[in-house]
Amino acid sequence: QAQLVESGGGLVQAGASQRLTCVVSGRTLSMYAMGWFRQAPGKEREFVAAINRSGGSSGYAGSVKGRFTISRDDARNTVYLQMNDLRPEDTAVYYCAANEVHLRYTYFSMAQDYDYWGQGTQVTVSS
Repeated sequence: QAQLVESGGGLVQAGASQRLTCVVSGRTLSMYAMGWFRQAPGKEREFVAAINRSGGSSGYAGSVKGRFTISRDDARNTVYLQMNDLRPEDTAVYYCAANEVHLRYTYFSMAQDYDYWGQGTQVTVSS
């Protein structure tokens, strides 16, 4: 069973950049397709970004495309979310998720497709 721990959240100014980190333990990261989701107060959890097991394909929500980048470093069992040009509407708890299906070239944008979740890290963007 995998354990996921996110870090890197905090209070930032609008227009700033921030990088979130997700460290996976218990299993090697290479076993998983990975994703980032976020949930703002009073709203449902939404997809942010995902990357396949090989690292060669990724996808983004329209609201973050061009601003956010997901990447992975399997040697360090770590996934990153680089967030640029942050906006107040990006304020949310950000969750890292792992998909255990053994498909190397597929990534997933639906929360129901993920098997393991981190505890979340709060990102607050002030205007």
